Order: sequence, then C-alpha cells, then structure tokens
Amino acid sequence: MLLAAFFAVPGLAAAQDARQVELGYEITFAGFAGFRLDVTARFDGARYDVESTAFKEGVLKAITMNYIGRNRAWGGFGPQGAQPAAGSLSVLVGDKTRTWLAQYGPGGSVSETHTPEWKPAPTQAIPDSDRTGSLDPLSAGLSVGFAGDQACDRTVPSNDGKRRVDIIIRKVGVESAAKSGIPGAIGDVLVCDLYTKRVSGEFAEAAKEAETERERPIRIWLAHLDSTPIRYPGKLEASTGFGTIRGKLLFFRERPLTSAESQAMRR
Repeated sequence: MLLAAFFAVPGLAAAQDARQVELGYEITFAGFAGFRLDVTARFDGARYDVESTAFKEGVLKAITMNYIGRNRAWGGFGPQGAQPAAGSLSVLVGDKTRTWLAQYGPGGSVSETHTPEWKPAPTQAIPDSDRTGSLDPLSAGLSVGFAGDQACDRTVPSNDGKRRVDIIIRKVGVESAAKSGIPGAIGDVLVCDLYTKRVSGEFAEAAKEAETERERPIRIWLAHLDSTPIRYPGKLEASTGFGTIRGKLLFFRERPLTSAESQAMRR
C-alpha cells in the first residue's frame, strides 16, 4: 500500500526520546469501505523499527478474496542520515502466504530470501542492475519522509521481491492545514502526485494496461502532525475506471516507549 510506503521519520528523530507513533488510515473505493492500514513506528536513539498492516474490511472484504499485507523496516541513523538495515514483507492472499526478506549491504547491494522460493521465467526475473539500490516498499517510503519539506520531486526505486518499480513523485502545490481537512495537521500541507513505472519483474497485467494506469496519478497530501520535520500521509485520492479511491487519516497517537518495547526493536 502506498500509504504504508510513505510513512517515515527524518534523521532528527534519532536525537529524540524513545517513543512510539501509531497511525490508522481508512481506504474507500467508490464510497464503500475497502482497506484499513495501521502503522506502528518505534524510535530509540539511533534505531528505528516500523511496521504496517493492510487488510480488507466492509463490503470489499465480504465480496473478494482474503488479503492481509504486512511490511516491516528497520535500521539506524548515522552521519549520512537514515541507513536501512532490512525490510520484510508478508502477503496473505486467499489461503496462500508469500514472505520476502531484503537485507541491505554496501553499495546498495540487496540479499533476498523468498518463502516459498521464487522461480521466475527469464523474462520476469529482476536483474542485479535493477535490484541494486532498490528498497522494500516501507523502506522506500522512509526515504521520502526523511526529506521533510523536500519530499516531492524525486524518483524512489521500490522492490517487493517480485516486482521492481519506480515511484515518481511530483509536487503539485501547497495547502493550508485548514483547507486540507486533515485532522491535527500543523502549518502547510504538501500536495504531490504519484506515478509508478514498471522496471522489471513479474507483473499480472499487460504492459499497455500498466502504462495506462501510470497516466492516472495518485494524489497524496503530506502533513506535519507533530513537532518533528516529518511529513506524514494525511489523505490520498486516485481516479480509476470503476470509481474514486480515497484514503483518510483516522488517528495519530504518540507515547514514550516502555523498556520491553525498546528491547524488542530490531538491532
């Protein structure tokens, strides 16, 4: 989910007290409840550990196949800013689960573990040249949030283990917090359009269909919700041939970490 991909905290968070941030989002399709997205992020010193869970609800859950997607990203902060260590992805579709772990090394290298083993056709494989420098969806989103007020006007290489895509972000404008309608927003709100461009991998849809969808951007509003430089996703809209997808922030909460929670963070 793109909202999950765009949750992040800037490097300045490393200097703050250990804390946990929780966000909840609702995604509707043509006015009907479709997805929920819950995000939990923990920060302690120079470490971060972020988890997101996306699941169907309402009408969409009742009439379509079961789906639960979990993404986790962890790493630290150094002199050069955020340094992702790894990211994991677990997707349940129907009664089948796919998990993927990406561990990041020097020079943008990526070490992967697939369960079950992924055996793509030669034309659907991700070459090393495309894999290098790419990040799992949540870690890719972190790189945007780290940019704060410069979050837009960039291309982010994203990889979910089977598909390598570029997420292209373009600034559309700025709105006041009041005009945006985002609960709890502080100051101005960035408005950006997101496009995706397939690079390599295994895609269910035909290339022509994918390019058509790419011409329909997802518009996302990025807001300050606390005293950090972070830009959190506040809402999104996307037009499709079947109706409009809308996402809105349901809640934002933060509190200090307990000792047990701090110890549970990935190292």
